[in-house]
Amino acid sequence: MAAVIFRNDPAFEDAILDRASVAFGVFDGVHEGHRFIIGEAVNTAREEEVPSAVITFDIDPDEIFAADRLKKLMTNETRIAKLAEIDVDAVVVLPFSREFAAQSPEDFLNACFGSAVPSHIHIGSDFHFGRKAAGNVESLRAWGAKRGMTVHGHELVAEGGVPVTATRIRGLLSEGKAREAASLLGRPYTLAGTVRPGRGEGRDFGFATANLEVPPLLLAIGEGVYACYAVVEGERYRAAVNVGIPATFADTANQNIEVHILDFDKDIYGQAIEVEFVEWLRAMRAFDSADELIATVQANIAWVRENL
Repeated sequence: MAAVIFRNDPAFEDAILDRASVAFGVFDGVHEGHRFIIGEAVNTAREEEVPSAVITFDIDPDEIFAADRLKKLMTNETRIAKLAEIDVDAVVVLPFSREFAAQSPEDFLNACFGSAVPSHIHIGSDFHFGRKAAGNVESLRAWGAKRGMTVHGHELVAEGGVPVTATRIRGLLSEGKAREAASLLGRPYTLAGTVRPGRGEGRDFGFATANLEVPPLLLAIGEGVYACYAVVEGERYRAAVNVGIPATFADTANQNIEVHILDFDKDIYGQAIEVEFVEWLRAMRAFDSADELIATVQANIAWVRENL
């Protein structure tokens, strides 16, 4: 596990980056494309026998500049923790703000690195920074050349002839394509939340649910019913999951994730659980009768039991 070091920590020392080989980016999702760039930084570090590091921000810049349309693939805390699981020596977290971003590209880089300049920096070819995103790979190369830093601008990893990006993954998730998104992430798309009291209809119908309220910013997955795994206290269980407000109960519903965990009857109110999305089963819809609703949900549960 890599050390996680925050730039605004009084104990931070610039020397951690001096002559290191680093990968720099936001890395929302820590997907296969991100892991390729970070892996290249690690390879360079091993070849030159220098430390390796990932440099990222404490928040996603789009939380400031595109908050009205952003759907994050993971929380900032989870993103940083996931980066720390990669085989690097350190994850250096820079504080991001509107003021920080408004600096000229050169001032932006000076603020990022201070006097400790890496020997190598690995970035995606679409890397931009500074005021109005005016800085790019070429301006970073010009800045680095004066300081003995080699800049590696990598073409984005592609699958199916299309670059692997967080935007592409969000698009797949919004369409319910959980399996396709997982292939680009390198793991299932996962949501976490705390179990809250729900409406109670599920228990009345014979299939109790754990109800989660997830902030819209973190709800990248589209509405529908999914086959999933639920992780409770470290144990994985098969689950049928509704995403979105059930149309049949639209007048009384507020939870946007309802998780029916198979073969599970523990009281987990107030506990945090994770949901791993595997397969889209059907769209959300209103039902004409309770019997139709029960039959449909039972069929969904049977599919999960037989296929997961």
